[in-house]
Parts: sequence; structure tokens; C-alpha cells
Amino acid sequence: MTAEWWLTYLITTIILSLSPGSGAINTMTTAISHGYNKTFASIAGLQAGLVVHIVLVGVGLGTLFSHSVIAFEILKWAGAAYLIWLGIQQWRAAGSIELNAHSHSQPRSKLFKRAVLVNLTNPKSIVFLAALFPQFINPAAPQVMQYVILGTTTVVVDIIVMMGYATLATRIAVWIKEPHQIKALNRLFGSLFVLVAALLASARHA
Repeated sequence: MTAEWWLTYLITTIILSLSPGSGAINTMTTAISHGYNKTFASIAGLQAGLVVHIVLVGVGLGTLFSHSVIAFEILKWAGAAYLIWLGIQQWRAAGSIELNAHSHSQPRSKLFKRAVLVNLTNPKSIVFLAALFPQFINPAAPQVMQYVILGTTTVVVDIIVMMGYATLATRIAVWIKEPHQIKALNRLFGSLFVLVAALLASARHA
């Protein structure tokens, strides 16, 4: 893989990570509800799910989701249902949040597992990677190291972008102090979860 090809992939994955999706919404809600420090557990969970997708693509299982309508549909509807559930939970969240105190309400392990599921149940992610990786893999060269390079690039970029979303969310939280403002914000993010679920459910197998 040449430096030019890697740079092209880097730009592509930056654009992908910057596109607001379920991962970004999950990161921002975690930052606002539980504080910036606990967001690292959530971001780590997102990356764990992403690594699973990268490994699946590397061993060829990504092709299954690219070509199997049934596998794609099962994962799609499971992901949509999970996002709707998260949206309902966010919508029903308490109307008052004291970030410093509330940050202890959920253990990091729970936030980690929640984020893992957010990424694992997104079929568009694995299908995208399955379609994208081959474009940057040189079949004449050892492929394992190429997958490692592309996968590492994807994860590092996503970590940086998610940290940016977390920082943005904590800046917003500074201005949100009244109970009715917190309730409105919770309902906004709850609605965004449901919206992303609807977009995911409307996705069609290529």
C-alpha cells in the first residue's frame, strides 16, 4: 500500500466518522449525562464493536452481509430496535442532571457494553467496510498487514472524532442548567436515536 493510497483512505474514513450517526449520538448523550471522563468507556465500546466488524471483514464474513439479504435484514432490524429502545430510555430520562453527581449513576462497564451493541448492530458499518477495504488492498502484497493498517487507521480516526463530539457535548451542557432544559435535551437526543433507527430500518440491501 502506497502512502498516496493510505492518505486517500484516511480522508475517506475521516468523512465517514464525522458523519453524525448512532455512535456520535451515543457519545454525546453519554458526555452530557455522565460527564466527559466516563465517555472514554463509551468510546472504547464503540471501537470494540468497530474492531469486530473489521475482523469479520478481514476473515471474509463481511461478504456474507454484503450478499445475504437475510443476514443484512436481521442485523438491521436488531439494530433499529436497540436504537429505539435507547431513544425511549433517553426520552424518559430525568429532567434534572447534576453532571458531577450524576456521573456515578451508571458504571463504566454498562456504558461500554451499550456502546459495543450500538456499533455491532449497525449493518451499514460492516457492509461499508466490506465494500471499502478491497479498494485499498493490494492483492499482490501480504494482506494481513494491509488490513491491520486500514483497521488501525479507522479506529484511531474514530476515537479522535468521538472525543471531539464528547467535547462538543460537554460545552453544550455548560449552558443547560434548568430542569426543563435538561428534559428538552434528553427528548432531543431520544428523538435523534429514533430518527437514526428509522434511517437504519429504511436501508436497503445493495
